[in-house]
Amino acid sequence: MSGETFVRLSEVRMEGVGKRYGRAWAARDISISIRPGEFYTFLGPPGAGKTTLLKMLAGLVAADAGHIVVDDEVIDPVPAGKRNIGMVFRPYGLWPHLSVLDNAGFGLRTRGEPRDDVDRKVKAALELVGLQGVENRHPPELSPSEQLRLALARVLVMRPRLLLLDEPLTGLDAAESAAMRQLLSRLQRDAGITTIHATGDHADALALSTRIAVLRAGSILQEGKPQEIYWRPRSRFVAEFVGAANLIPVRVVELREVGVVVETAGGTQVPVASGGQPWTIGAQGLLCLRPEALVVEESALAQLGIPGTVAAQSFEGSRQLYEIDIAGGTLRVEMVTSTRYGGDFKAGDRIKVEVSPETAVLLPDPGPGPRNGL
Repeated sequence: MSGETFVRLSEVRMEGVGKRYGRAWAARDISISIRPGEFYTFLGPPGAGKTTLLKMLAGLVAADAGHIVVDDEVIDPVPAGKRNIGMVFRPYGLWPHLSVLDNAGFGLRTRGEPRDDVDRKVKAALELVGLQGVENRHPPELSPSEQLRLALARVLVMRPRLLLLDEPLTGLDAAESAAMRQLLSRLQRDAGITTIHATGDHADALALSTRIAVLRAGSILQEGKPQEIYWRPRSRFVAEFVGAANLIPVRVVELREVGVVVETAGGTQVPVASGGQPWTIGAQGLLCLRPEALVVEESALAQLGIPGTVAAQSFEGSRQLYEIDIAGGTLRVEMVTSTRYGGDFKAGDRIKVEVSPETAVLLPDPGPGPRNGL
């Protein structure tokens, strides 16, 4: 990186922050602490309050409640232009008549830095985002992912105390998204800047984040590391929003020191994690099972497991997909193809679905309602 550094290890706190439009709260009572150097993600559907939170951090909208603190400084009264916070919002606002080089250095030149310093810093920033060799092109000549890289370079060259990313990978194809995930991960490692990211794509959130806050209707439903959010959701909404989830109605039949034992409609008993909820004998809940954590075995070979019948199957090369009819519902299973678990089961076969207690969790049953609670 030609000796340049873009490290900014700022700490952020939101203390009871809220924003109201009329009588509706776009964000309400948000209290979080973001550690220096984190890649922190707000994850949620449209209207969850993700962009509103970023705009309050940037100073583009004023909070109606609470305070925002960066490095022990309350920044609520600080104008947006003096917060030194880098923003990559869509559209990127690139100058179509300026070259990549001039776009990246625009802020530094506006600040009046010497030309030699600008050239050195811009070169390092373009190298950091993988745009070396295209300095003389213009934004309309760049691919969508290259335009995103340029927007990142333009921000990083200013050495902001925070980096805000609003849906950065929206509109990219699968290959571009994969490449940009790798770039953003590398930037987090090499540049070290504290990054706050908003997205509605759970795959982006899981791949990039050190921690995730799942939002709905302006409130945080759950916060934690990606693995915690995925494997230990605390609600039906979170379970379904962060990935495919089988949700099977069950009844609690035994309380244990760690977790509980539940019984399915067909009478199969399964030990599971309690999901952080207080349970009582006889309570109704939803058994949350991730499709890739399940294994299908022949009934005659499996001593334990949920009995069922194969309703459908498909082979996708690296994985085998099954739909299994069980008493009280249907299970989706995704098994990695191998010599051991290749699986030649076909529709109508009687099988058992093996469940690992470590990958199962019991959730409260909120009753009937729209998918994902939307």
